[in-house]
This record gives sequence, structure tokens and C-alpha cells, in this order.
Amino acid sequence: MPELKQEYLDSSIQNTHRVETGLLKTIEVGSHKITLLGTAHVSQASADKVKELIATGEFDAVAIELCPSRHNAIVNPDLLSQMDLFQIIRKGQVSMVAASLALGAFQQRTAEKLGIEPGAEMKTAIKDAAAAKLPVLLIDREIGITLKRIYHQMPWWRRVELYGGLLTSIMSRETVSAEEIERLKEGDVLESAFSQFAENQKHLFKPLINERDEYMSARLLKENAENHYKHTLAVVGAGHMKGIERILKSASIPDPDKTIQQLDVIPKSISWFKFFPWVIVVLVLTGFTIGFMRSPDIGMAMLTDWILIHGGLSALGAAVVLAHPLTILTAFLASPITSLDPMTGVGMFAAFVETYLRKPKVIDFSRLRSDATSLKGWWQNRVTRILLIFILTSIGSALGTYIAGYKIFERIVDS
Repeated sequence: MPELKQEYLDSSIQNTHRVETGLLKTIEVGSHKITLLGTAHVSQASADKVKELIATGEFDAVAIELCPSRHNAIVNPDLLSQMDLFQIIRKGQVSMVAASLALGAFQQRTAEKLGIEPGAEMKTAIKDAAAAKLPVLLIDREIGITLKRIYHQMPWWRRVELYGGLLTSIMSRETVSAEEIERLKEGDVLESAFSQFAENQKHLFKPLINERDEYMSARLLKENAENHYKHTLAVVGAGHMKGIERILKSASIPDPDKTIQQLDVIPKSISWFKFFPWVIVVLVLTGFTIGFMRSPDIGMAMLTDWILIHGGLSALGAAVVLAHPLTILTAFLASPITSLDPMTGVGMFAAFVETYLRKPKVIDFSRLRSDATSLKGWWQNRVTRILLIFILTSIGSALGTYIAGYKIFERIVDS
């Protein structure tokens, strides 16, 4: 693992100087040929190289480093405006949507900084392949699965730091540093956004880089085997060139379908961990029982602590993002109750109320991408504000459980 990681980083740095016009490598796999084009995701020259290669007529398929979701976002830029917030809230997809918006914001700010369009080479590949009547192969793994595998492979105490650091770094700065720009020249938005963690965390490097190299290689092998393409052009980030080339040349994937299936699996949480919220509930209720048995005053004091701490922190989370007064009140009243039922959450109630009282307008959806590039925009846009309300009230409730639980334990000991 350390050797692979260092090789990836070294090759990315070396390729940065050559990738402005595209780094080419043709590999023969049986009777098929695959030409890898390593691109810089913030380079117009890379887009021009894609156009030039497709125009040669040498290829009968074009593979691109995109998953279906990211492809849909490119071909259907109005996709965000079609979001059903109620469904997103109900299905528990708020955190994923927020993370996707934050990653998109990183790209948008980079585009504004450089005066170019990140991912232009992918758009060119899609457009020119369609014009040449060539099939477009989406070979990257779904971004949602990659994020979930990152999440599950990290120790639980690192997860808050990871996503907190990601969102903070993306939303809190109005400018993009030179170092971030160079990272985008070496890889895609995923690598650049997570790079500060990936360089030091094997839990990140494996699902973010190695697994995607393997996944894209398997997808290329599968598509060629099933459709008998003679020569495929694969447009990938320069940082993936070395890994994909190694895998294809070594013939280390005898069964592409099996490899894809394995890499698409979302790891299950540790079996005992899913019972942890219920254990907390039992401990809290036991504390209340002991308190009331010892003295009604002690029991009432515990209950008051639970309500004020829980409700107060959740209400504070809603108030911070300037939620509607009734949403803040809902957070205060619902948090002490929903925290005793792990199947529900205060975030859902608060977000539903805010959505009902302040329904996002068409302009909120149309400005979603631009507003997500700044912290101020997240506060002002009704869509992103609802997402923040869900997240911050949920965080407030989680903190309330531990703080209030400690207060209950303290009162039992003191009594």
C-alpha cells in the first residue's frame, strides 16, 4: 500500500507537466486495444486533445471517468432543479446531497478562479462521441458508493473530522489556492477535495484511488469483452494512468464482473454498533427510573436537564442558519422525544417544517450551484438552508444525548 500510494503521487507530479496536452498510452488486451488518455481536469488543452483523437476515427468506443450520476449532472444541468426535497429528507439522503453540493462548489470556485471549466474534456468526449456515433462508456464507480466506502473504512472517530474538514475547507474560503489548482491538474474533484486526508490516511487512499483504478480497469475489460470493441479511447485523470496501466498489463482481473460486484458493495456496519443507539436509550430511561425512585425532585431535575439540553442544542442548530421561528420551536420540542427513538430524528421533523413554511422557489434551485460556492449562499438559499437545518439539528440532538446523559449520571452519583 505505501508503495502504491507513493507511486501514484509521484506519477501525478511527473504527469502534471505533460498532461496539458494529454498523456497517451496504448495497451493491447488480447485482440483489443485500449488507449488511455491522461487528462488535466482543469485544462482546455486536454479537451482539445480529446476532440483531436475522436476526430481521427481510430476508435469505436469512448470510455470516460464518470459514473452515471456525474454523467447525468453534465448532460442534464437542470437536474438539481428537479430535486424532491421531501423525498430526499424522507429517504435520509440529506448528507449525501449536501456533500455532493459541496464537491460541486469546489469545482465551481476553481472554474471562476481560472476562467475555465473543470471537466471540459469529459463534456467534449460526450459531445464528440455522440456526433461520431460512438458509444460512451461510463467506467467510474458511483460517487455515492465511493463516499460510503470511504466512510465505512475509516475509524468512527475520524469520520466527523473528515466530513467536517471537507465541508469547512470547501465552503469557508472564497478563493482557491495555487496548491488546490495543481491538485486538480493531477486528478479529479474527488482526489483534490480529499487529498489533504488521502496523503496520510490509508483508509481514504484505498477506496478513493486504488479501488477506482481497479474498478475502471474492470469496466474497460467487461465492455470490450461483451461488445468486442477493437480500439477504445479511455479518458481518465492523469493520476489514474499508472494504476490502470499496471492492472491491464498484469491481467490481474480474470473476472471483471466479480471485481465490479465486489467493489460496488457498501460495507455493513459492525453488527453490534447498530444496537448502540438502543443501548443509550435504555441507559437514559434507566437513569430516569432510578432518579424518580430516589426522589421525584431528582427525577424532575433529570427530565428538565434532558429537555433543556436536548431541545436547546437542536434549536440552536436551527437558529444558527436563521430557520423559521416555528422550525426552531419544532426542533426544541421534537429533539427530547425523537432522541429516545433511534428510528426517527429531529432533523427530519425540523427540515419538513422548514420546507412547508418556506418552500424553495424556482430561483433557489436555479441558483443552487452558484450559491453553494460560499458560506453566505448556503445560508441564503432556501434549499441549502433546509439541508443545513437537517444536519445541524441532528448534530445538536446527538450532542444533547451525551451531555444530558452525563448530567443524568452525575445526578445519580451525587444523590
